[in-house]
Amino acid sequence: MTGTLLKIEGLTKAYPGVVANDQVSFEINEGETHALLGENGAGKSTLVKMIYGLVKPDSGTMQMHGTPFTPAEPRAARAAGVAMVFQHFSLFDALNVAENIALGMENPPAMRDLAEKIRTVSEAYGLPLDPFRTVGDLSAGERQRVEIIRCLLQDPKLLIMDEPTSVLTPQEVEILFETLRKLTAEGVAILYISHKLEEIRALCDAATILRLGKNVGTCVPAETSARDMAELMVGSELQTPKSAGAALGEVVLDIAGLSMPSPSAFGTALRNIHLRLRAGEVLGIGGVAGNGQDELLLALSGEQRCAASAIKFKGAPIGQLSPNARRALGLLTAPEERLGHAAAPNMSLTENALLTGNLRKKLSQNGFLNWSKARNFASEIIEKFDVRTPGPDNAARSLSGGNLQKFVIGREVLQEPEVLVVNQPTWGVDASAAAAIRQAILDLAAGGTAVIVISQDLDELMEVADNFAALNEGRLTEVRPTQGLTIEEIGLMMGGAHGMEVAHV
Repeated sequence: MTGTLLKIEGLTKAYPGVVANDQVSFEINEGETHALLGENGAGKSTLVKMIYGLVKPDSGTMQMHGTPFTPAEPRAARAAGVAMVFQHFSLFDALNVAENIALGMENPPAMRDLAEKIRTVSEAYGLPLDPFRTVGDLSAGERQRVEIIRCLLQDPKLLIMDEPTSVLTPQEVEILFETLRKLTAEGVAILYISHKLEEIRALCDAATILRLGKNVGTCVPAETSARDMAELMVGSELQTPKSAGAALGEVVLDIAGLSMPSPSAFGTALRNIHLRLRAGEVLGIGGVAGNGQDELLLALSGEQRCAASAIKFKGAPIGQLSPNARRALGLLTAPEERLGHAAAPNMSLTENALLTGNLRKKLSQNGFLNWSKARNFASEIIEKFDVRTPGPDNAARSLSGGNLQKFVIGREVLQEPEVLVVNQPTWGVDASAAAAIRQAILDLAAGGTAVIVISQDLDELMEVADNFAALNEGRLTEVRPTQGLTIEEIGLMMGGAHGMEVAHV
């Protein structure tokens, strides 16, 4: 590392009712991997949006190489050498790799020349890509490569990465880290946002910690434990989730030969899935994004019907039942996509509580909605799951991603399901909130609820799950006890080592 690349002094940004960033100051050096840490709502997203030109600060200054840096839009930030890989990819499935990359360039070269550049750069950084492959056919890891190569073709001085490993296998994470180390060796600075603190410790040279919009300190991650970093983020002692370790009960969910096409043209069909889930069991299902996780949740929720006998709840076939009929029985689900699927963005939290809680919480009678009861239910979720919001009348879209996630999970947990299926329960959630959600899952299981946790966070699955299986290309590997599984074995299962093929339990 040599000199200072980006210097931020007193950066402030306020919105009605909240100060997102309050006099934030820190520096990023050339060739440095700098972590930006903070719990949900700490101000990380607002800060990087100001650096990338998406948001204008109310006050404060930024300097790039000692000269004023005031990007009015992302184009100006890119021209100054700032590139960003967002958590949610902005790619068109129907276009090929080269066409997608061309869309992100100010003056793209001829397609043949661009394809050659893509091959050269991708091979130089250990991220091989075929420029003519259709993006819809790529794995999540390959899609991330497209985003990274798009940034590298801009010859960046600063690369911002938001939760870059959330869709990767352990082996792909190692490849990504090697690429990032090559970039920093060439003098590129990286601003790295992640809730995976062990990754921060392995990769980052320095860390800035935000809490409630303020810079509350810095640390050297390699010299700081993950627990200490988490406690700096939340400002209090971190509670570690604990399992009661209760004995498992009878089989409550029996899936046999579940095969189902995907409703999406670029989705993944489910192929001959078998598993049995017992009362009190937490089954972790891992896998890289796009390998059938969404389709499995649609099949279990009833949003997409399958053969009646393919799914049995307490011995009764339910494959043809509607979502509400399954909820009435006690099978509840929480999908990955928060806004639009798990919650209606423009509806209030009270209305969103009513959407899935009406039946089990008896929020209506004789066709009339009991708004007072629904509001009380929403308030209970907010209180018990520490949802940061002014109140139950606020719209779902007004919450940060992590706080909306807490609301969605809390809404289902408080309905006391007999089977709960959750997809990505703590994605984008800070360490303290993640611990609370995981504890809620363990408490449910201790009370006899059977839980399926679909997640790309292996640490999460190892922490809460009794048993583990992986989805790959719509097939489920053998269900194995979590205890004793190595990260290497899990990575192979996630990558499609179907020598462990399908469990006919």
